[in-house]
Amino acid sequence: MKDHESQKRGLAVKRNMQLMKVIKAVHSMVDNEDLAKHRQSQDQVGKTFGTLKGMNYRPFMIGDIPSEWVSVNHSHMVNHIILYCHGGGYFTGSLAYARVLTNKLAMSTSMDVLSFDYRLAPEHPYPAAVEDAVKVWDYLMYQGYGSRDIIVAGDSAGGNLALELGLRLKEQGRLLPRGFVLMSPWTDMTFRGKSHETRKEIDPVLNEAYMERARSAYAGAQPPAWDDPGLSPLYGDFAGFPPVYIQVGDNEILLSDSVELEKRLRKANVYVRLDIYRGMWHVFQMSPFKRGGDAVSKAAQFVFDLCR
Repeated sequence: MKDHESQKRGLAVKRNMQLMKVIKAVHSMVDNEDLAKHRQSQDQVGKTFGTLKGMNYRPFMIGDIPSEWVSVNHSHMVNHIILYCHGGGYFTGSLAYARVLTNKLAMSTSMDVLSFDYRLAPEHPYPAAVEDAVKVWDYLMYQGYGSRDIIVAGDSAGGNLALELGLRLKEQGRLLPRGFVLMSPWTDMTFRGKSHETRKEIDPVLNEAYMERARSAYAGAQPPAWDDPGLSPLYGDFAGFPPVYIQVGDNEILLSDSVELEKRLRKANVYVRLDIYRGMWHVFQMSPFKRGGDAVSKAAQFVFDLCR
């Protein structure tokens, strides 16, 4: 019996290694040292896989910020919405690319999802993205939404931005959103997390060179300390934060960013849930695989529980 179980585990590990190679090959088709080409490739992925029948897309401007509402084309919840912050290391990513996830969130929750094109580095370094997020929040307030009507979600650097928005609102003495949903959030620009070492050989999406390029572009010519809460929300004051749900794959170098975030949130007496998905990679929720869909469904259940 033990030999049979060991054989099954061995086959599972082998299959996962093969899958990591496939994911790495697919990701390499988008990744490009030429920043303009990298952004264009992401947009093309979004246009190819992100526009679905049965969905409504309503583009508009919030001041000078391109934005869009994503919603299902049938009756849906109207008293709560999701404000989505896309990923991309703060120097790539867009509305089009974000649709791969905003579609899934809108379908799984039956809520309207607001996505926006915050300014990207290096053209617009820190704190441009946070300033844009606050502008979008202000727009929602002017439209009559209350803070408790809004769930803020984000992936990767978008998870960083979601938390930074919360910290900025708290700093201003304003009401915070109803909750946060974070997918593989980038919370620590110090790169101190153990997974930067333990996962660097198996992460099929991220590597140290990319992460260094991203943080240098975002921080600008004279960055504050990398553990400044304005760059690394992990070191922020979370007292009084609403519930937070975190998902992360255990094959990614940012695993520690989520594990340490959970610890700090608990220490601040914030309700937090962390799901670590075995064998999964950075923002695996974007993939067409079943586990990606299941993860989004779990995020939707968290949102439903919050909005009861």
